[in-house]
Amino acid sequence: MPLKIPSDLPAFNILKEENIFVMSDSRAESQDIRPLKIAILNLMPTKISTETQLLRHLANSPLQVDITLLQTRTHTSSHTSSQHLDKFYNYFEDVKDQKFDGLIITGAPVEHLVFEEVNYWNELEEILEWSSHNVFSTLHICWGAQAGLYYHYGVPKYKLSNKVFGVYPHVVYKNNHELLRGLDDIFYAPHSRHTEVLREDIAKIPELEILSESEESGVFIVSEKSGRKIFITGHLEYERSTLRDEYLRDVNKGLDIDIPDNYFPNNDPSKLPYVTWRASANIIFSNWLNYCVYQKTPFNLEDLK
Repeated sequence: MPLKIPSDLPAFNILKEENIFVMSDSRAESQDIRPLKIAILNLMPTKISTETQLLRHLANSPLQVDITLLQTRTHTSSHTSSQHLDKFYNYFEDVKDQKFDGLIITGAPVEHLVFEEVNYWNELEEILEWSSHNVFSTLHICWGAQAGLYYHYGVPKYKLSNKVFGVYPHVVYKNNHELLRGLDDIFYAPHSRHTEVLREDIAKIPELEILSESEESGVFIVSEKSGRKIFITGHLEYERSTLRDEYLRDVNKGLDIDIPDNYFPNNDPSKLPYVTWRASANIIFSNWLNYCVYQKTPFNLEDLK
């Protein structure tokens, strides 16, 4: 079954050209099926790119998924047109009386700030608290993962001496975990961050388990043992060119930036980057939708607690 999104959302034609099955609202409404209700709180400045990346993976599933895009009211993106935001995005107050099968909270370029200094932190705290009672499973990504671990469990983040920037190998600790089913013992994922969470802080919390880790980039996937909250410190959703675009952006600004690790052939930025994480990303997003959401969420969302 396809992803249900508005036919005039930019991602619709992009995904259709890639032969990814997307369905317009009008076609989906003719089917006698309850789609999964998934909200995406998009905190990234380049919202169209991020929503397209996430929708690409959410569409790679036999399940019908109804998407609601969310933005913060206390911070307005300057990199996305107001017309796009007004047309396709909701504010939290528009949906806070609803319940959702799943929620994705993206990363954000605010790692240099203490959590409480982020101008939308109070609003995000409200959303994180709401998610515990109104969402069956929440997937937190990169800074969103650090924010979720800090808010729910008091796990601090630490500044890195050097940016973790590149594509790194990760090991699977629990092959039989529902989120990791089908993954190879070692798989790759992109990272782009200046901060980290530490294994020893997470190990102190009995409700959490570390599912995957990297010698080079640290803790990668953390899950509540219930599967209701999942924290991924990297960017499985990234496209082939995303790290390249970040690298060239910083080079053009005259910043001191290293070439992304394990990314360009022979470390040559003039060459087309390798993609070594697409299959892993498809598996993890599909597993989240199927095992963590669809197989467990109440059919009647009003029964969600």
